[in-house]
Amino acid sequence: MENVHSSAEKTTALPNLQWYEAPLTDTRMDVLSPLAWEELACRQVGKGAAPVLHLWRHPAALVIGHRDRRLPYAPQAMERVRSAGTSVCVRPSGGAAVMLDRGVLNLSLILPNPQRAISLNEDFRLMAGLIADALAPWSAEAQTGEITGSFCPGDYDVSVRGRKFCGIAQRRQAKAYIITAFVMIEGSGAERAQAVQQFYAAAAGDTPAGAPQPDYPLVNPATMGSLAELAGVPSVEAYTASLRRVIESRATILSVDGSLAQPQGLAEQMAALRERYDSQV
Repeated sequence: MENVHSSAEKTTALPNLQWYEAPLTDTRMDVLSPLAWEELACRQVGKGAAPVLHLWRHPAALVIGHRDRRLPYAPQAMERVRSAGTSVCVRPSGGAAVMLDRGVLNLSLILPNPQRAISLNEDFRLMAGLIADALAPWSAEAQTGEITGSFCPGDYDVSVRGRKFCGIAQRRQAKAYIITAFVMIEGSGAERAQAVQQFYAAAAGDTPAGAPQPDYPLVNPATMGSLAELAGVPSVEAYTASLRRVIESRATILSVDGSLAQPQGLAEQMAALRERYDSQV
């Protein structure tokens, strides 16, 4: 484990950026929509538009990874989740299954990469540092390092006292890229973990004796927590306000380009992502 604040000194500088906070959607919205939006915004940043920090939430969604989609009964498990009123999609970035609701804030830094040279560790430290600094009014105990038993595990899990509240992933395009994170702020981390656990059980199914076990994260609900539980953060709004102060202390927040709110080709991009990542395998 590494203290986030000690590693923050090694990170790259934060550029001036557009802060785009999408309105909270209702449950009828396809959770693939904000991910498709980011694909379009990333292309614009690659063409010279200013970097973007995208903030969004969804009231009820399950976002799974590529490997999750290849589990034997994943389509049936996804449909079962949908039938309960939860939106489901396969995301283009790395990582594994994550449950989203009103208490989970999704953050994406969309940055240019004209030289096609990305330092994965530095970029992940940059995002982890921003997330930890926004937590500073309530706690200075944020650490990075994989939390065994968490959902969507990775080297840059962000945790407090051994319980994960944040995961970070990346998505690359030709001339720009996205560092994306989920931050559990309100509600129960264990309940979200139980929902992910149930999805995996359904998606993996029963393995016949002697057959190889499907490969998926073994989730332990005790490893997950929200910032309300771990640090007393009162609300998503309070954490978001703290994050904005952190950004303003390091960079200039630019006016949002009007084309960001209503980008051209969103429906087509959603269809393309669904065809590429959520077709039958």
